[in-house]
Amino acid sequence: MPGATAFLCWMFVVLAFALRTSGEEMLAKGVKQAQFSVIGIEVRTDNAKEASGAGSIPKLWDKFFKDGVLDRIPNKDGFDILVVYSNYRSDRNGDYDYLIGARVKDASSIPAGMVAKTVLGGVYTIVTTPSGPVSKVVPETWRRIWEFEDKGQLGGVRAYKTDFEVYDQRSRDPQNSQVDIYIGLK
Repeated sequence: MPGATAFLCWMFVVLAFALRTSGEEMLAKGVKQAQFSVIGIEVRTDNAKEASGAGSIPKLWDKFFKDGVLDRIPNKDGFDILVVYSNYRSDRNGDYDYLIGARVKDASSIPAGMVAKTVLGGVYTIVTTPSGPVSKVVPETWRRIWEFEDKGQLGGVRAYKTDFEVYDQRSRDPQNSQVDIYIGLK
């Protein structure tokens, strides 16, 4: 099918498109991502619990830094912190696993108290947060992602298999951070 082949080629090449909301732009691009592994610490949660203020995510971040988790992860592949969303019960309204850790070259050696997750290969839309306090820009960007998802403007249909966030050198200052959010597509 020539049309399907052209579409897939289009999706596998880095795309740039602007998503607009309330006069703001949210820049996103689509990429073909190879499968990789992440080791870190994890909780099971849902968005309603996190939005209520009784969520587990802030406590997990606290534990991650207080316990020096990043330094204890073996076979790291780079210096970035990754957050992996996986094992979705349904969609953004259901439970999911939330892991904070690092990409690894080999996930065969998992320290006690940690888990390994596989980020599935496939097509992802990358949405970059604006710069600002990480505790503000990441949740706000997720809310905008959900708005665009509802409008069918993410560049494809969400797979709800694995999504991930990359906290690289742009997010070293928690008061002035920028984060890439990768949304897995079908």
